[in-house]
Amino acid sequence: MISAEVEVIVPFFDIDILGIAWHGHYCKYLELARCALLDKIDYGYMTMRQTGYVWPIVDLQLRYVKPARFEQKLTVRAELVEWEYRMKIKYRISDAHSGEILAKAQTIQAAVNSDTGEMCYASPPIFLHKLGLGEAPEQ
Repeated sequence: MISAEVEVIVPFFDIDILGIAWHGHYCKYLELARCALLDKIDYGYMTMRQTGYVWPIVDLQLRYVKPARFEQKLTVRAELVEWEYRMKIKYRISDAHSGEILAKAQTIQAAVNSDTGEMCYASPPIFLHKLGLGEAPEQ
């Protein structure tokens, strides 16, 4: 469906004593790609909030294949694979030059009404509209 890619160069402050990217920083790389994906459909986090919804991550799965190293150029790809009841995004982190896969991940986000704090059991009409799958909801 919809995808986006970003390039990241592993900075010094992301590496550990072994000279590889500390595993927790991979979540930050995923976030960069996710933001690019959401911006592509004009539904970034500020727009979400303005439309009355927030989408917290309710599940994260991350599989490390090979380590990313200091100053390595990475390509982080995010692809929206589910959208009707939740937002499921799959990711691939790879070496930008060789294409070798370093990590695979997925996140699941659920829509929450920002006024009531209640989880929605279907994606809000505004999100589906941004995907080109429905009419714009009335304001």
